[in-house]
Amino acid sequence: ILVSLLLVIVCAYLGYIVHAVLVYSLSAKIFVGMNPVKFFKGAFAAMIFAFTSTSSAATLPVSKECAAELGAEDDIASFVLPLGSTINMDGTAIYQCVATVFLASCANIHLTIGQMIIVVVTATLASIGTAGVSGAGMIMLAMVLETLGIPVSYIGLIVAVDRIFDMGRTCLNVTGDISCAVCVTKWEGRKK
Repeated sequence: ILVSLLLVIVCAYLGYIVHAVLVYSLSAKIFVGMNPVKFFKGAFAAMIFAFTSTSSAATLPVSKECAAELGAEDDIASFVLPLGSTINMDGTAIYQCVATVFLASCANIHLTIGQMIIVVVTATLASIGTAGVSGAGMIMLAMVLETLGIPVSYIGLIVAVDRIFDMGRTCLNVTGDISCAVCVTKWEGRKK
């Protein structure tokens, strides 16, 4: 089972990395005209703090500094970053999808395409209301499992490695918040 857990962690981190590169760096490039390398260098301090603290809420002061360094206006960052730490939980949604598919296979439940779509929709909706504190994604995972009839007791298979998942998903969530603050600043600048 340890090899299976390692594969699930690798799968989740691949999802986190692909999402960060394709969505956040391309958003910075397309909407702001910022080089993706510059974006990630500017957001690096917040990403590392989020990775180690596993709390979007605790990372807010560092996120605000990084967003300001990347050109986000103070009043926009002060609104977007706290809002994002509550509702912008892409990393949590990715985690819940990966964990649900893994736990379904552990329970010997074969998911259809329709059920996988339900997983994606439910995980996305559940992640919107997830608190920006360490371990909150695990609690919302129970709701996703219940939707598909997967026994919630299977969460025990991944609870020991949840911290490893949480580090990556929080880092992704914070990166998205910073990207959004920079993009909104650019859009608001066009209106003036």
